[in-house]
Amino acid sequence: MTALWATVLIASVGCYLLKLAGVSLPQAVLDQPTVRRIAGYLPIAMLAALAAVQLFSSGGQYAVDWRTVAGVLAGVVMLLLRRGFLVVFLVAIGVTALLRLLT
Repeated sequence: MTALWATVLIASVGCYLLKLAGVSLPQAVLDQPTVRRIAGYLPIAMLAALAAVQLFSSGGQYAVDWRTVAGVLAGVVMLLLRRGFLVVFLVAIGVTALLRLLT
């Protein structure tokens, strides 16, 4: 087993345990306003992190790709239209992929 596979297996087990901990929390903890507010911001933070990585990294160098910017802007439009996180994410990915395919 290589170090890469060991890392993948450890990360997979860690993700599973984190997910298990999340669904094992009592309802009283999940109903707290602070927990609800934080849970509402997590998808935004994840999308921002993914966008930052894709927007500013290009083969070890920092570069702004106009196609990725267009995808992020399409996602922002979906946010303004009050669409769900999954719709925002899929539209941003779809626009970026389509533009990369066409150019």
